[in-house]
Amino acid sequence: MTGEASWLDQARDAHRRGDVAAEATALDAAIRADRGNIAAILAMAELRRRQADERAAGSFYRLALAAAANARSVPPALHPGLQRAESFLAETERAFADHLLGQLRSAGVEAEGAPPRVAEALRLLAGEQPLYLQQPNMFYFPGLAQRPFFERREFDWVPAVEAASEAIRAELVALIEGADDRFGPYVTASADRPPPNNPLLDKPDWGAAWLWKDGVVADGMAALCPQAVAALALAPQPVIPNRAPLALFSRLQPGTHIAPHHGMLNTRLICHLPLIVPDGCGLRVGAETRAWQEGELTIFDDSFEHEAWNRGASDRTVMLFEIWRPDIDADERAQLTRIFAAIDSYSES
Repeated sequence: MTGEASWLDQARDAHRRGDVAAEATALDAAIRADRGNIAAILAMAELRRRQADERAAGSFYRLALAAAANARSVPPALHPGLQRAESFLAETERAFADHLLGQLRSAGVEAEGAPPRVAEALRLLAGEQPLYLQQPNMFYFPGLAQRPFFERREFDWVPAVEAASEAIRAELVALIEGADDRFGPYVTASADRPPPNNPLLDKPDWGAAWLWKDGVVADGMAALCPQAVAALALAPQPVIPNRAPLALFSRLQPGTHIAPHHGMLNTRLICHLPLIVPDGCGLRVGAETRAWQEGELTIFDDSFEHEAWNRGASDRTVMLFEIWRPDIDADERAQLTRIFAAIDSYSES
């Protein structure tokens, strides 16, 4: 307590005398001695604010908020100062965005008409868009492009798969209308594992009729859906024992929302061949939202935060499958296949 009283008394005394340099020296010594001294950091922020040095004030306010976030507890007397810090930072961020966009407009640069990457950079800089990056929850492969969506024209196998969409849709309809209901909940729990914390657990709202599961064609599906199985063979699917290929008819019932989440890997892309899509359906990957178009593949990296919804009046169904990322070469794919097989062999031992 003596040390705190010393710097605090010195700073207060200097403040009363109007000796800004001495006040700053006392506060600086306290902060250097303890980077978690929230009171001293806030006092320094207020001092810089009185000096109209908003950049310095913002730096100290951010440091105070970070220190508070890492502290076991924060004395109630400091709460108003932290609230002022949050308000100040919000105001200065808005002012910075207004200044930045105004300067660019005067120079003839508008985010709306800029090239896509420039426009996104401006939105990020102005705080209008969060930064989304790959965050797979099991395995991260470094050095891959941070791209939420990939375009159909980039893959030479896409036209052949899309050409089969009507035949696949007919197989799907026959499957739905048949006596053998192949759809079950997509989100399920293993008997020997804790159930996932997912509101769609064991619910038919998000349904799955598996075409390939755990690396093999699902029982009977080669006969029931030969066109779908044949089309899937045209895509560069991973082949990993007991893991891949993986493919299914994925159905969302009206009113279903798949909450934001991340996929397991960034070594793959997820492909949706939309077969039955009512109005009111959408998919967000990172900062971009797209609507499915029947018969046109949607290809995305599910290691980005993503969500999907059906706000329509009828079921939405796509054929979902995974492919290797095109920027992973053949040797890397072979090595990754061995890595994933080794991971699976440990879980089986």
